[in-house]
Formats: sequence, structure tokens, C-alpha cells
Amino acid sequence: MFLDVFKEDGYAALTPAGYIACAVIILLIVVLSILFVKPKENAKPHWKSKQLVFSAACLALAFLLSYIQPYKMPWGGSVTLFSMLFICLVGNWYGLRAGLTVAFTYSILQFIQSGGSYILTPLQVCCDYFFAFTALGFSGVFAGKKNGLIKGYILGIFLRGVFHSIGGYLYWMDYMPDNFPKALSAIYPIVYNYSYILIEGVATVLILCIPAVKSALNRIKRMTTE
Repeated sequence: MFLDVFKEDGYAALTPAGYIACAVIILLIVVLSILFVKPKENAKPHWKSKQLVFSAACLALAFLLSYIQPYKMPWGGSVTLFSMLFICLVGNWYGLRAGLTVAFTYSILQFIQSGGSYILTPLQVCCDYFFAFTALGFSGVFAGKKNGLIKGYILGIFLRGVFHSIGGYLYWMDYMPDNFPKALSAIYPIVYNYSYILIEGVATVLILCIPAVKSALNRIKRMTTE
């Protein structure tokens, strides 16, 4: 009902009912967390209303920009219009916990966007989507540090590439053509995945080094944290 299984090719795909079920699960998680996850008495809330609004805006922008793909790789993956930056911004502004929360939500959206069309195993889905995109939230490790946004962004995209590469080694190399050079098998998943991640990453870091951009982001950060 929720999955179409293609035994000849060894993969499955979400049906329309499966996509609806994923959306319902996300909605239930959000509703239940609001209703039942309460802070301890006299404890500061993890999310201020302003932080929640800006985090939601960053999540929406990241998801929207992920559809703008100047270059798309043949076996999955693409260079997007700075979509990863907006997830890393949340970690830099509000810390590790907020960064991981938003990044995990983004990973679910990415799975619904494209991952549901090709499922090999649960671990493959985790490596390609849930682990990989949630890793962007580790940008929060450098929150409050000098050049923390650039450092956190580099850490986030590096870890994303690690999980994509692990998925490549475990699953996708089995789908390479018979004439694929065996000597390249050891490095191909790394080269393939970091090729498009680094193109977007280098372009983003260059943009972040522009004084006007740095100044604008600092103003927004002050506005969202006051």
C-alpha cells in the first residue's frame, strides 16, 4: 500500500499513499512535541518565538532553493542555490540542538522530495538522507566562535559528504556497469559525492567572505537573538 517493490531491480518506491503517510508522520511529530514536550519548571524555553519563526523561514528557504539546481549529477545529488547555507545558519545562530532539529526536519523533506522514488534498504535511506542532511546541523558546534559560520558550514557539508560516501560504498557501487574500472572503486564514492558538494560549498564560502554579506548576516543574527 505504501511501497511499490520492484523485485527484479532490487529496490522499492513510495506510493502516493506512502508520501501522504510521511507527511502525516511529520505533522504528528510536530503536534505531539508542542503538546507534550514541556520545559522543566523555571527552565528557559529551548525555542523563543522569534527563533522559531526565523528557523522556520530558513527551513522553507533551504527547501525552496534545493529545487533550483544549476547542475544535477547523473546518479543523484546536485549543486543547488546555496540551500545548505540556510540550514547551517540555524546552527550558527541558535546552537547545536536547534541546528540538529532543523537539519533533521530538512532531511525528512529531502527524503519526501526525491528519496522516496528509490529505496534499497532502511540503512541506505538513512545514509543518503536522514544522516547526511541532519549532519548539516553540526554547524552549531562553532556557534559563538570567531568565523563560526564558515567553520560550521564546512564541518556540516564535510559530514554530509561522509554519509553519502558511506552509502555509495555500501550500496551504489554494486550498480556500476561491468566495464567500470575496478581501480577507481576505492575513491569513486568520495570523488562523486564531494564533487557537487564542494562546488556549492566553495561558492558559498566565497559569498560569505564578502564584507557586505557578512555585515548583513550579522545584523540578521542580532535581530533574531535579541
